[in-house]
Amino acid sequence: MSIEIKTPTFAESISEGTVAVWHKQVGDPVKRDDVLVDIETDKVVIEIFAPVDGVLVEILKEEGEVVESEDPLGRMEEGAAADATPEAQAPPAAAQDVAASPAARKLAAEQGIALAGVPGTGKGGRVMKEDVARALEAAAGEDPTELPAPPDGDQASPDADASPAGDASMPGLVPTDGEERVERRVPMTRLRASIAARLVEAQHTAAMLTTFNELDMAPVMTMRRRYGDEFQARHNGTKLGFMGFFVRAAVEALKRFPAVNASIDGSDIIYHGYYDIGVAVSTDRGLVVPVIREADALGLHQIEDAIVDYSTRARDGKLALADIQGGTFTISNGGVFGSLLSTPILNPPQTAILGMHKIEERPVVVDGEVVVRPMMYLALSYDHRLIDGREAVRFLVTIKDLVEDPARILLDL
Repeated sequence: MSIEIKTPTFAESISEGTVAVWHKQVGDPVKRDDVLVDIETDKVVIEIFAPVDGVLVEILKEEGEVVESEDPLGRMEEGAAADATPEAQAPPAAAQDVAASPAARKLAAEQGIALAGVPGTGKGGRVMKEDVARALEAAAGEDPTELPAPPDGDQASPDADASPAGDASMPGLVPTDGEERVERRVPMTRLRASIAARLVEAQHTAAMLTTFNELDMAPVMTMRRRYGDEFQARHNGTKLGFMGFFVRAAVEALKRFPAVNASIDGSDIIYHGYYDIGVAVSTDRGLVVPVIREADALGLHQIEDAIVDYSTRARDGKLALADIQGGTFTISNGGVFGSLLSTPILNPPQTAILGMHKIEERPVVVDGEVVVRPMMYLALSYDHRLIDGREAVRFLVTIKDLVEDPARILLDL
């Protein structure tokens, strides 16, 4: 029985996606719930699973091609694993050992060329379609150094996008003037394009300002040293991190300054009666902001668990669309990359974002004496259309006071 593999129905906020990676090739036996293909959207990567046991017999959308909701991606034969032809069941050993893109396999099969003899220029030596084309031209007596221009979509393969810049052997690199200098042109990933559009939108639609302060991290660091092991033992291995303190402090500050937890919709102001805190996470594909729902109802260990879970799934490309939708306030920590000071950009339609930075020992004056303390700069970017400067400054000072004296959070002071 032939079964069509289709793109899932996208959410209203997603219009289309791109075929990122085929995990199975034509002729491969497939078990039910095996991952067949990844679809990259401007928000998340969606995994398409095999609905039944069988064999993948056709790929209709190659890597790099654009797809919409319910588009056919490929075709399976149910229960055909045992009845598959010998060629489908067991490709030649050399072909099985060669890593190649679906487009390269298809072209090689059509032209009767062995992939084992084709040098791969993709990531990790993967054979790309351009490599097969080069081999065909060499076999025909043409100059193998002259590659045909790749069709639309081939340059957008994940392998090309993930390859190190500056490697002249990579596809898409174009020598200039016969010298060693090269250039490489690749399309933006959907996530990167979406990030770019949202950042430009924030700059163009909001009256964005940033206010700064600094805080002494010694109290939190002392608390972590004193209670870290006990906290971890009590909460099944959950580590006591810094971000949990900032999420809790942000929630308490948002309760006192509702405008910072609000959003603007046209000429209306929407005051949110809940506290969904977005925590920015950097991945190889770009920045994503999973949201900790109802953060005011969570204990410190639950917040830390949520942050670790989201960070892991974000880097593995396993976030669901629901994980990154919404949010009333965002926290971004550039300090993990060594940033000492920066101005974070708003995450529309939110009206404020908190930027954390590197903890660095600096001389400060305490009670009339110069002492060395672990200090961190904080930055609050805010939409001046809704939040006044005085309110923004007081909000940031509140976070500073709460983090410098965590007992205030427990005592609601």
